[in-house]
Amino acid sequence: MLTFLAYSLIAVFMALIMSNRLSALIALITVPVVFAALAGFGPQIPEMAMSGIKSIAPTAVLLLFAILYFGLMIDVGLFDPLVRLVVRLCHGDPLRVIVGTTLLSMVISLDGDGSTTYLLVVSAMMPLHRRLGINPFILPAVTVLPNAVINIAPWGGPTARVMASLKVDVSQVFVPLLPAIAITCFAAVLIAVYFGLQERRRLGIIKLADDGGEEARAAADAAMRAVVPRSAFLQAFNGLLTIAIIALLIMDVLPLGLVFMIGFAIAMTVNFPLIADQRARIEAHAGSVLMVVSVVFGAGVFTGILSGTGMTKALAESVVSLIPASAGSYIPVITAAISAPFTFFLSNDAFYFGVVPVIAHAAEAYGIPPEVIARASLIGQPVHMLSPLVPAAYVLTGLSKVEFGAHQRFSLKWAGLLVCVMLVSAILTGAVPSGL
Repeated sequence: MLTFLAYSLIAVFMALIMSNRLSALIALITVPVVFAALAGFGPQIPEMAMSGIKSIAPTAVLLLFAILYFGLMIDVGLFDPLVRLVVRLCHGDPLRVIVGTTLLSMVISLDGDGSTTYLLVVSAMMPLHRRLGINPFILPAVTVLPNAVINIAPWGGPTARVMASLKVDVSQVFVPLLPAIAITCFAAVLIAVYFGLQERRRLGIIKLADDGGEEARAAADAAMRAVVPRSAFLQAFNGLLTIAIIALLIMDVLPLGLVFMIGFAIAMTVNFPLIADQRARIEAHAGSVLMVVSVVFGAGVFTGILSGTGMTKALAESVVSLIPASAGSYIPVITAAISAPFTFFLSNDAFYFGVVPVIAHAAEAYGIPPEVIARASLIGQPVHMLSPLVPAAYVLTGLSKVEFGAHQRFSLKWAGLLVCVMLVSAILTGAVPSGL
């Protein structure tokens, strides 16, 4: 009976999210509460829910201050010189323009917000793409591909969800994936080089009139949204502070939430010493912070109730019974392989909160720890970012002035190639065991 209720809970949860009848936050809270009550666990629901919330509190703190930090860095124009440099160096060479767009997207994606990346990159680079006559589908493609890879950062959506659902931390999930992520980013650049060489052969190197370069620079300036101009000292300070935070992340010498808390406090104090300005900057990012962190706490309720009622264990046992003993060691590779189609047809919430915990508990029967399944489940993210269930994808196609379906048809095979590169890289670097 418990197994039947568990499968029903997952099915109802996914159906409500996919049909847009409930938001992810509301579904994460209400669905497990209702099913736990139906299973006779009514009096235990508060204790189970609070246990789940406490377990994901460190992840919520990390997300809250990471989003505030990178939002602040965009506000103060940390990345502005890079955008202007890319525009200035591209000239009339399609190869430079396309590769420059890719690198720009890769750097701006560090803020963990796809919509912000698309707004900034497309607004800055579209005049050059249009002026040179570059294939209009290349701009959204080379913007989304590196963004999908960098979005695996701990403060991005998918990694935050899987850390919350499996109760694992950054050092277990993200750090072992760093080599595979770096290799996949390099592959994204190589795809951009391929596009660029094709367009250079087709168009040649075009000498832009003086107004052409000015037009592109003006568009880049318009895309910048620094709150106030920063001095050279402050820009250098912000850059060094960001490098130090990323280094601490990789070294894993301090809790990541604490690193971003301290980093944000330092950056805010130095850049905006007046309390009124500090309040304005926090209010400017409150919406995006609240949306992400509230979902993480909702996930704590979801996982806490599923675990406390024994539904997770029942699901795992039923899945284990379907897996031949000879295939058990291949569960990580199987998880990585299905992550692309699953996250394309399901939302991240449905996959990471509904499917991945079941796979992780099934894998435990074969001695595979949850962090391995967490890493494997992130491999399909390049394909996920082309899903019609991703709201930011419509921002990208709208800004690029291309039809969504045509964008999918052009970019999907390249996203699939990045998934293959990431999977092979993760296997070779040991992040995802092959099972052989």
